[in-house]
Amino acid sequence: MKIDRFEDIEAWQLGRELTKQIYARTKEGSFARDYGLCDQIRRAAGSTMHNVAEGFDSGSDAEFIRFLRYAQRSCTEVQSELYVALDQQYISPVQFEELYDLTKTTHAKIGGFIKYLMCSEKGSK
Repeated sequence: MKIDRFEDIEAWQLGRELTKQIYARTKEGSFARDYGLCDQIRRAAGSTMHNVAEGFDSGSDAEFIRFLRYAQRSCTEVQSELYVALDQQYISPVQFEELYDLTKTTHAKIGGFIKYLMCSEKGSK
């Protein structure tokens, strides 16, 4: 299947959902008043979807893979920041698990897409 728009990429769709969920949580209570953490976790979540989109327009599979790896790192950053939010009691353990699971799913989907691109790149040579 040919992907014509970055919006069709499942990894981008998951990154968008992650960003939406992070924004929803960071608007609540004490989390909203921790401007540093709030800004950082929002940027990391947004970076996940933005790097997938930016990589899509990069012109080569190798460059796209590089951006997808940045997106994975952003997922990992969100995971780390979720621990801070949990430790500060900005989110409940249940909210932590839900968000953490979404970051794991997003990270894995991006990883699967990287593998796909690497295989298609080898096959086209």
